[in-house]
Amino acid sequence: MSLYAIGDLHLHFQSVLKAPGQLHDRVWRKHEQKFQKYCRELLTEDDTLVLAGDHSWGKNLEQAEADLQYIGDLPGRKILLRGNHDMFWDAKKTKTLNERYAGKLAFLQGNYYSYRDYALVGTKGFTFEGPFWIDRRGRIVDWDMQAEEHAKKIVARELTRLRTSFEAARADGYTKYIMFLHYPPTNILEKESGFTKMAEEYGAEQVIYAHCHGESRFHDSIEGEKNGIRYSLVSGDYLKWHPLQVKD
Repeated sequence: MSLYAIGDLHLHFQSVLKAPGQLHDRVWRKHEQKFQKYCRELLTEDDTLVLAGDHSWGKNLEQAEADLQYIGDLPGRKILLRGNHDMFWDAKKTKTLNERYAGKLAFLQGNYYSYRDYALVGTKGFTFEGPFWIDRRGRIVDWDMQAEEHAKKIVARELTRLRTSFEAARADGYTKYIMFLHYPPTNILEKESGFTKMAEEYGAEQVIYAHCHGESRFHDSIEGEKNGIRYSLVSGDYLKWHPLQVKD
């Protein structure tokens, strides 16, 4: 019985793919087949796989059905987190999704799931990603202040959602947590954020995140251990489609 994680599958079995250039790099060729193969070799029906957002390019649930079916057919228990491209998933309708896919998929938003004596908590998250202005040496010298203020409002909303997840688990007696985000916990300007502070407040053992894909983005946020918490990036292309084992 093990816990695994990966993110950014960006499936498009039904939808018309209009992807950024980095999603056409060599690592993405037949990535659905590679990932399915690795999951079947690695996971058993007793294992848990958390998928940290950006599951489907479908603009609605109808366009995402085949993508969700593909995920549902993978071995083990599958827990899904919202990503910024998951247009099929209205955060206010998470309960409806959980009812519709009961026994096949579990959707993590405003709730939590258990793994052994851990609570798996999480939310989509958010971080300010620019635009930034860079000098000739590649140093950031300024950024869009208006976009930063807008980002702060979204971050505040996501922190509220994350606290709801933590509190639901704590109310049920959990004291050990693994925290999942889609966005990285910090941007390239930050050494800490509301998300890192909340992880420390509740004593999360690990923070798992995705979103940073394409080699130029792999090191945009915290990696390794900081203040007693282990931070791990699990974007699919970063892992080359091998799910990361989070706990055994």
